[in-house]
Amino acid sequence: MSAPTPRPGILDIAPYKGGKSSSAGAQRVIKLSSNEGALGPSPKAMEALRNTADRLHRYPDGGCDLLRNKLAEKYGLEVDQLVCGAGSDELLTLLIRAYAGPGDEVLYSQHGFLMYPIAAMGVGATPVTAPETNMTTDVDALLGAVTDKTKIVFVANPNNPTGTYITDAEMKRLRDGLREDIVLVVDAAYAEFMTGQEDYSAGEELVKAGNNTVMTRTFSKIYGLGGIRLGWCYAPPAIADVLQRLRNPFNVPLPTQEAGVAALDDDDFVNECVRHNAETLAWFRDEINAIAGLKAHPSYGNFVMVEFPEVAGKDADAANDFMMARGVIPRKIGAYGLPQMLRVSIGTKEEMEICLQTIKDFVNQ
Repeated sequence: MSAPTPRPGILDIAPYKGGKSSSAGAQRVIKLSSNEGALGPSPKAMEALRNTADRLHRYPDGGCDLLRNKLAEKYGLEVDQLVCGAGSDELLTLLIRAYAGPGDEVLYSQHGFLMYPIAAMGVGATPVTAPETNMTTDVDALLGAVTDKTKIVFVANPNNPTGTYITDAEMKRLRDGLREDIVLVVDAAYAEFMTGQEDYSAGEELVKAGNNTVMTRTFSKIYGLGGIRLGWCYAPPAIADVLQRLRNPFNVPLPTQEAGVAALDDDDFVNECVRHNAETLAWFRDEINAIAGLKAHPSYGNFVMVEFPEVAGKDADAANDFMMARGVIPRKIGAYGLPQMLRVSIGTKEEMEICLQTIKDFVNQ
């Protein structure tokens, strides 16, 4: 008997694999593989989450109205142009479903987020990469890769896993160089960590300026809410309308919505997370760069790429195995075309001290 056959291209997708969470035999696990919040969840969000327990039999507000109004108030945005989703991943996928299909191309930079090609292939579109320069999105390379089949361009800014970013001026130059019928998606998952970078913008001004740019954001990073899946986007009215038509009903659970509303008021927590990340990341980079043969690349997210020599027994694979055996879990990023790197999320200062000593022990063994 013949089995049901999925659409062409589905079985060519390499499933997304998140960062590992366990290490066999380790007495203590220090998970630095998923860019999760070093200081845990927003305390106000946790309190709000607990207060929903007696209402779990109720369907959530399908339009996320309270949350969207809170976002509009906080960021000075138009509420009708906000769409919420189960993480920004859902919104990225909805955008591709809405604007790309068989015969179309979805363009992104060389070391961009793996969900871009996965979502593109899921609708029968062709993912296309453009080379980066110094592991940074290259606007000219992106523009040079545009064809008459290009429907969407994704730019993660800052980018994961490289940690690099392009300036507001460069993003505007990219938008100006694209056809008006191409959707530019600015994936700003790490925008809250960009304090002090005056040449950076998360993308809302580009959204306001035209009809073809979307900014996506998440609660998973700075607010530490990755486990309850909450993201949002700001889009031109016509695109927001399309996404609202396409999303699943009740796509954001009631506890998630209320935790998100509370987190937006937790400015003290956010400020502490930003301070901790900036100080700990700078310290960790300096310490790694003091180790002969290693390089910690600059990063504007809550993670650092550590480059190991391409020498058997001293390379990134060997370092990963050594660290995993000690219970310190980094992220291998060969799937991003960076096999000589390990991405290390910023944890607590104690966790990073243990991670640093583990790397030193590996190098000196």
